[in-house]
This record gives sequence, structure tokens and C-alpha cells, in this order.
Amino acid sequence: MEPTASEIRIDFAPMLRVYQDGRIERLLGTQTVPPGLDPETNVESKDVVYSQETAQCVRIYVPGTVFTSAQKLPLLVYFHGGGFCIETAFSPTYRNYLNALVSEAKIVAVSVDYRRAPEHPIPAAYDDSWTALKWVASHYDGTGPEQWLNRYADFENVYLSGDSAGANIAHHIAIKTSREKLDGMNLVGIILTHPYFWGKEPVGDEVKNPAVRAKIEGIWRLASPTTSGSDDPLINPIDDQSFGRFLGCKRVLICVAENDILKYRGWYYCEKLKNSGWDGEVEVVEAEGEDHVFHLSKPCCSNAVAKLKKVAEFMNQGKA
Repeated sequence: MEPTASEIRIDFAPMLRVYQDGRIERLLGTQTVPPGLDPETNVESKDVVYSQETAQCVRIYVPGTVFTSAQKLPLLVYFHGGGFCIETAFSPTYRNYLNALVSEAKIVAVSVDYRRAPEHPIPAAYDDSWTALKWVASHYDGTGPEQWLNRYADFENVYLSGDSAGANIAHHIAIKTSREKLDGMNLVGIILTHPYFWGKEPVGDEVKNPAVRAKIEGIWRLASPTTSGSDDPLINPIDDQSFGRFLGCKRVLICVAENDILKYRGWYYCEKLKNSGWDGEVEVVEAEGEDHVFHLSKPCCSNAVAKLKKVAEFMNQGKA
């Protein structure tokens, strides 16, 4: 019997489903909110197009205090998570998180929206993220198209960050900055939250159940249909022989959660980085009793508050 168009072809609930007719049903991350002043944090935001070709935007955040100060602030470029397939830079989840982080850390943040799989398979997310970073870097001398970046961002004090798939992107973009230098931009560090890395062979006490491992790889294969699998260097950069050699910064903070299936990849990243010949500083912070991206779903819990303060402290260590 021939399948009908309404039959599910790929079921990755609670993230998304793909139907036989190619229709994609996103189950999470579909809500968006406009930019503007957040009265709780006094953080202001706006959306700006960074690519005329793809019509993709960034959402820029600045603390209210910046408008009355001559001091430039550390710059964070943030890549959202969602398995390369769901969420956007404009969701209430990321609006709330970045409003809180910008207020706590007193930084300028640029949240990157990138084209999502499966409509736009890998490498679209990486390509868009690199285009966005190049657009951000074009403001280093104060002559870029966006005045908030010209006036308020300190391009000698730049950080990259993301959660889950966004942390994966942040790593690869950091590698790319060492190979394709961006004038006037000094990448100080990266912050990888619950990074989505994987591999054919389990590491540490990582789950060995074939069905569970196949599902995690399946999300990657949906995003990257031409991939070689779980040891593709994009999803498993840690086992690459050149890992760490081209990491374009000297400081790395890795945040993991005790109950997250991906936590062992975060610890493995730290271990391999320390042994790679990379001459920077790396630290892992583990949240007890928490699961994947808990800080986004439970932003007011004690572990989420502690994580926010740790990230803010990490970025403020480089300030004069």
C-alpha cells in the first residue's frame, strides 16, 4: 500500500516531524517576539539584516546604561540551538536569556539567526553564521552600517557562544577565525553550553544503547543528508588530529548538565583540548541534577542563575 502524504516519514518529537509529502512540522521553537526595550532588565534590542542575499537578521542587545557611558563593552556573538532544525534568534526563549545575560554581564550581544535544516541543509547554518560574524566584524573601525556596534562594542574583547547545535557552530566559527582572519576583531574566548557533538564510538559513560545513539545521529543526518555519519568532522571535531591547533582563542568555558546525554562530549572536549598542544585555558562547569538546556526552560532556578553569573564572570575577566 502506498504511503499517504499525511503519514509521518521522520518522527523526532518533541522537536519536529517530517511527512511523506515533505511537509515539516516544528513542534518547538515556533513562537517569535519583537525586539524592543525590556522593562525588567532595561536592555534594548533591535533586528538588523546582515545578509541581503538570504534576508537573514541578527538581533542586537545593549544594556540601557550604555547610552549614557563612553566605555565600550565586551561583544558576544551568540548562535541559538535546536539541532540545526528548530528555534530562531527571535524566540521568547532566547530573548529572555539574552536580556538577562546582557543585563548581568554588561555586554553587547548579537544573536544570529541562520537558515535551518532540513529546508536548508548543512552547511547553510555554518555559512550564515560566518557571514554574520564577518558583518559584525565590519564595524571594528566605527564605520559599519549599524551604529550600536560602531559606538558600543569593544572589538578587542569578543566572545562566541551558543547552546547545543549553537555551541557546535561556535566551535567551528572559532576554528575558522584562525584560518580566515577578520580585521580588527580579537576573539578572546568561546562559551560552549551543552554542546552537540557526537561520534560513532561512545566516550566516558556515554549511553551505548544503539537505538538512542541512532536517534541522536538521525537528527544530524536530517540536518546534513550528505554526511558520512557520526564521525563527520562537523559533528565530531574532537577526534580530528588537528583539534585545538587552529582554535582561534585562548579561553574556553564549557557548561554541561549532569543528566544531559551530551555531557560526556563536553568533558571529552576539555580533555582533548588540554592534550592537543593548545596553549589556552579551558574550564568545565557541571550543573548537578539538570538536563539539556535546562537554563532556557527554567531560567529562574538556582543552577540557571549560577550558570548565568559564571558566564558573565567569564566574559568580564578580560575587561580593564
